[in-house]
Amino acid sequence: MSIKKQFVKTKPVCKVTFSVDAKEANQVSVIGDFNDWKVDEGALSKLKNGTFKGTFDLNKDSAYEFKYVIDGAYVNEPEADSFKWNDFAGTENSVLVV
Repeated sequence: MSIKKQFVKTKPVCKVTFSVDAKEANQVSVIGDFNDWKVDEGALSKLKNGTFKGTFDLNKDSAYEFKYVIDGAYVNEPEADSFKWNDFAGTENSVLVV
């Protein structure tokens, strides 16, 4: 799993690319504050090498809680900027700062 941030000089956004190596998976999504935790809005595309990838425009100067959903299982990003406890879910979420 990895996250790549590309800041856009002409706009107040950051292009964030999420990559998940999940060769055996059928579906991978990234859900979080930036897409109202909706699996269908965070669907990643599966590449020929088995990696799932997707790029999203996120507002700069913000922090977003998120998780991956890999075939229905919720997974945190090990390389997240930080982690935050979520009382509603009873678990930690990954945090992305842009």
